[in-house]
Amino acid sequence: MTAATKPLSEALLNRRMLICIFIGFTSGLPLFVFYNLIPAWLRTEGISLKEIGLFSLIALPYSWKFLWAPAMERFHPPFLGHRRGWMLVTQIALLISIASLGLFQPQTSIWHIVYLGGALTFFSASQDVILDAYRRELLPDDELGLGNSIHVIAYRVSALIPGSLGLILADHIPWRDVFFVIAAFMFVGIVLTLSISEAQKNPSLPKNIKDAVIKPVTEFINRSGWRSALLILAFMFLYKLGDTLATALSTPFYLDLGFTKTEIGIIAKNAALWPSIIGGLMGGLLMVKIGINRALWLFGFVQIITILGFAALAEIGNNLWALGTVIALEYLGVGLGTAAFVAFIARTTSKSHAATQFALFTALASTPRNMAGALTGFLVEGYQQDNAFTQMLAFLGLPENGLGWTNFFFFCTVTAIPGMLLLFKIAPWNGGLEKDKLDTSVAPVLANTNEKSTD
Repeated sequence: MTAATKPLSEALLNRRMLICIFIGFTSGLPLFVFYNLIPAWLRTEGISLKEIGLFSLIALPYSWKFLWAPAMERFHPPFLGHRRGWMLVTQIALLISIASLGLFQPQTSIWHIVYLGGALTFFSASQDVILDAYRRELLPDDELGLGNSIHVIAYRVSALIPGSLGLILADHIPWRDVFFVIAAFMFVGIVLTLSISEAQKNPSLPKNIKDAVIKPVTEFINRSGWRSALLILAFMFLYKLGDTLATALSTPFYLDLGFTKTEIGIIAKNAALWPSIIGGLMGGLLMVKIGINRALWLFGFVQIITILGFAALAEIGNNLWALGTVIALEYLGVGLGTAAFVAFIARTTSKSHAATQFALFTALASTPRNMAGALTGFLVEGYQQDNAFTQMLAFLGLPENGLGWTNFFFFCTVTAIPGMLLLFKIAPWNGGLEKDKLDTSVAPVLANTNEKSTD
């Protein structure tokens, strides 16, 4: 029986999809600890926006993970197997890193927090290398769309733990205990790792580091050609730049508008989560009908328009209805854009070099958030030319007095345009309409239910 003729219950309720749920949750939790919980903690402890923005540089392992992905492909721990061994190592390290954050005070031990934040992002990025490869090996081709959709939904649901539960707890218990509670959720991944088996019983491992590093790169270049390969990489860097910049300091932005941590935990995080999930589902379903290329165009325009909602919120100020509405619309756009973007990455990746190519492409896509995100605090608040770094900012044309929140979001809107322009070359509106439809073998199942699709 093919995926096209499977009943919905059989397509969804199988062991592979259950594993995708737990993999998605485990992958997303540490990332949202870093991007949601830690900035809120630092801001409430009196750390400036500029320092919080610079803190995003600690997330560089998400952009550099392709450097050690080949080593994780070539070698593995002497227990549990190739993928599961690395999964267990990274998950235990993440449990310890998250729990340890609460042992220090930002005002007096900021460098200890920097080191632990670096450990958190390094082990989180390393876990993603293995989980992406495991998922690619686990799912047959006719289940890639559905499995990746479920993975991304679970990934987004995990944001509720640090971004909602964590913030609500912080209004009632010490931050130290908050980090202990959030860290305990890593046991979800640890239990999963101990309960599953390797996706490939006899994996074909690279014979040496050269094969692990060179072959994935040359395969991509030979398949695409030098010019197309460079354009594809540029597109991956730029397509999500606008909305990643706009949301890089979202929690400090809400706090600056006067919202409490509980209000942010209940309203802002839920208003962000569920529309992004709905957007992902809608995006996946539409991609089955219109193809990835057209989805990149349509959803990219939605992303650009919804960024302007943050500028409106900056002008409206402390209003719960405005907060919920603006965030819901923005993250609906984020969900749609991410659905098309993840599908594009999946289409570009070769299954025979899954770990290294996935790491390369997703690392490149995360670079804008990590690098440009470090400048967001200076863009909003401004700076004084009192050292080499701030003099460099002046040379780049960043205003010394700062843009303020409203003009900052206008700037984010403008930065979303270059990625859209690359679509003329990377994904023309009528180009490859048939071959770029995502997971067409499950299209009848998705079309009949209007519920599940790829992200």
